[in-house]
Formats: sequence, C-alpha cells, structure tokens
Amino acid sequence: MATYESLRRQARTLESVLDAKMATYSRLGTGLGGHDVGELEAGAQDRWSDLEAEIEGLFEKLTETVEEMAAFLNNPNGAPSQSMLHAIQRHRDVLQDYKADFRRTKVNLEHAMDRANLLSNVRNDIQSYKTAHSSTTDALLSERGHIDSSHRMTDDMLAQAYETRAEFGRQRSSIAGINARMGNVLATMPGLDKLLGMIRTRRRRDAVIMGTVFGIGFILILMYRWG
Repeated sequence: MATYESLRRQARTLESVLDAKMATYSRLGTGLGGHDVGELEAGAQDRWSDLEAEIEGLFEKLTETVEEMAAFLNNPNGAPSQSMLHAIQRHRDVLQDYKADFRRTKVNLEHAMDRANLLSNVRNDIQSYKTAHSSTTDALLSERGHIDSSHRMTDDMLAQAYETRAEFGRQRSSIAGINARMGNVLATMPGLDKLLGMIRTRRRRDAVIMGTVFGIGFILILMYRWG
C-alpha cells in the first residue's frame, strides 16, 4: 500500500511532467500562426491531439494521487498535521491552475486553427479564381498579339506600296527627262532624225529580203524531199 510520502513524491513528479507538457502545448499555439494548415495537418495536428490526450491523462492521475493523499486525513490513528493539509491544498490548487491554463490554451489553439483555416480557404479561393480566369486572360492576350501582328503586317505592306509608288514617280520623271533631252537633240540636229529613219527603213528591207530567201529555201527543200 502506498504511503503518504510516496504519494506526495508521485504528485510532484506528475506536476513536473505536466509543467513540461503544458509548455510544449503552449508552443504549439505560438507556432501555429506561422504555418499553413496543410503543414499542420501533415503532422502537427496529430501531435496536438496526442498531447492533449497525454495532458488529460496526467490530470486524471494527479487527481487520483491527490485524492489518495486526502484519504490520509481521515486516518483514525492520528490527526493530520498542518503540513499535510497545506501540501494537499497546494496540490489541489496547482491542479486547478493547470486545468485552467489548459482550457485557456486549448481555446487559443482552436481560435488559431480557425484563423489558419480561414486564411487557407481565402488563399485557395484566390488561387481558384486566378486559375479560372487565367485561360480567359491568356486567350485575350493571344488575340491581342494576333491583332498587333496584323497591324504591323498591314503597316509594312502600306510602307512598301508607298515606296513603290515613289519609285515609279522617280522613274517617270527620269524617263520624261530622257525624252526631253532626246527631243532637244533631234531639234538641234535635223539630219539625225532622217538618218534614223533611213536606218529603220534599211532594217525593214533587210528583214523582208531575209524572209524571202528563207521562204524560197524552205520551199526548195520541201520540193527536193518530196520530189
């Protein structure tokens, strides 16, 4: 059977373990604000639930230990001392403080979890909105690119047409200048026009003679071949 002193040592040990577990539990709430819900669900949430179960189990053990210590107050063999009364009351107060701190931390953790869920949902909604409208935006940008390309092609074609028209104008001016100079030459040299006419007449005569000779030769060849 456990003695009062052994129960007292057990209560102190349980309080020490509870203190360490409560410190770890509080750090979970502090670190939750800097993590995404996805990271929490990957491992921290399981640890959170396991830690809560451990703390609640320690509460039960400490309560049982304190109650067993209080049973010694009803010992008919002797009246309890003031130190025993004081120690049991102190353990009860510590237990109540731990429970109050645990409830407060648990509420804070739940609020932090709700905020993390809300932020995660907002980010997911924003991402879904961007994804849903990205295809439309890409299509509009692509269509705008096609229109800009068509405008550039049209501008290039117009520029080439203007350049061709200008080149025709320059050639027309050049030909007109040449004709004018030739007219001036013919006007200053009357015999040149006559000479050119004689040359053209001789060329036509030579062409007629060559055509006649070619025709007679071709007829003679046919007569020789079929005669």
